[in-house]
Amino acid sequence: MKYKVLIMLFAVAFASVSCVDDETSDATRPLSEISIVEGSVKEVYNISKNETLTIIPQIVQTNKQKQLSYTWEIELETYSNEEQFVYTGNELGSFKCRLIVENEDGKTFFPFTLNVNTPYEEGITVISKDKDGKSHLAFMLTPTDESVEPEFTSGDCFGINNPDIFFASNPTDIIQSSGSLIISCQGAENGDAKDVATIYYLNEKTLVVENMLTAPEYPDFKPTRLAIPTTGAAGVAYPILCENGNVYEFSTTEGAIAEPVKLQYNYAQSCVVNSGKGYYYDLLFWDKPAGALCLIYNGYGPYYCSKKYNASREDCLNGENYFNGRSFLAMTLVRMTEQQKASSYSEVVVLTNVGVILQKTVLCTSFHVYNSETASTVLYDNGGSKMCGIGVSPITESTPCIANKTYYSLLFGKGNKVMRWNYTSSQLLTEADELLSVGSEQAVITGFEISADHKETYVAFYEPQQEGLNGSVWVFDTDKGDVLRKYDNVCYQPVKIMYKKK
Repeated sequence: MKYKVLIMLFAVAFASVSCVDDETSDATRPLSEISIVEGSVKEVYNISKNETLTIIPQIVQTNKQKQLSYTWEIELETYSNEEQFVYTGNELGSFKCRLIVENEDGKTFFPFTLNVNTPYEEGITVISKDKDGKSHLAFMLTPTDESVEPEFTSGDCFGINNPDIFFASNPTDIIQSSGSLIISCQGAENGDAKDVATIYYLNEKTLVVENMLTAPEYPDFKPTRLAIPTTGAAGVAYPILCENGNVYEFSTTEGAIAEPVKLQYNYAQSCVVNSGKGYYYDLLFWDKPAGALCLIYNGYGPYYCSKKYNASREDCLNGENYFNGRSFLAMTLVRMTEQQKASSYSEVVVLTNVGVILQKTVLCTSFHVYNSETASTVLYDNGGSKMCGIGVSPITESTPCIANKTYYSLLFGKGNKVMRWNYTSSQLLTEADELLSVGSEQAVITGFEISADHKETYVAFYEPQQEGLNGSVWVFDTDKGDVLRKYDNVCYQPVKIMYKKK
């Protein structure tokens, strides 16, 4: 199909008949109509931010090949008069465009839409560090077309989008909250005045830094975990765990770090953030001096796990501690699908021990739930604490692990092996099954992520003996353990892997 719009000034032509000689060839010469060859210019173009689009139109004239002029418009403003359209998508958005081609006989128009999309819309995100501790951000876009195989973006996504901003060393955490990706870095260990502990806010669509802050007034501010829910509220301060177990409070809207008001003791590095709809959230921490699990619920608390409702720290110290006498090992949130969330309470698996006896407790993240039969609020511990092994636990507070309620399995890393433990059965933790192994025998697993339907699990690992990009991400069937896809050498030593949502 050829698109033609021929503008002829009929009134002028008619009026000029009387002043044109019958023998003048110009009066009867055939006009050279313009057409744009089908397919040489498309109706819709989709490019990623920072990507350059080049359009080379093919033009046909019906008779004499006359001189052509070109006009490319974007939102009714002239962008270029070149024959080719060359455009770099520096700004996200959908733009109405038009090509106008004309000669001395007339002109033709072709409207089209140009969509500049983010290459970071939704997908797996990995924060990693090289052997010198330098930070690296990798991303793999989830294609809208299921027939397209996803690939990791080449290069460091932080550096690509922030060429003039220094990326501090030793990254520790990355979370998505209220339109931002928030990254914590501890900085260099050599005392470099430039390379210090920093919190970065990145626009979740563009990965452009929108804010960053340091806390030089707090020398022990070495962040390890960002206990921040997916929806941050104005004026609310959220905890940031540091490597020595202390906590600082961080306001995501005000961009300020302050000494803690709620969590003033020493805490294990294994904590849980459970985000619900709206501004609902649970934050769970293990209070080391008290030997107890505490909760901040929608900003209230901390409340301690006890048979007593809303127990205080003082209550725990006076014998109300549910975990009295146990040593902490680890805890992880049980991942639930949207359908599961709609019908039951979120749960957390807590692992402790007494001597050589390993124990597990599966708790509601809020500790207490309403019992409709007794019309009271009670401690919900899913049947109580149970022995899950004897000996040395294969899981510690630094062991990468992930649990899901679809297969009632807790997966954890042991060197290059993915271990699977059914946390609801009588299977002992010390007898967990090996589901699969990744990489070489020297590979070390550092993190997991799981798909929304729980069918696929992503495992991040690195090869300590390799140089350069020695980090990889493999995808396997959560139930069967079959490896589905491999993405080798896409990052350095992975620190955290997460799925960034739209």
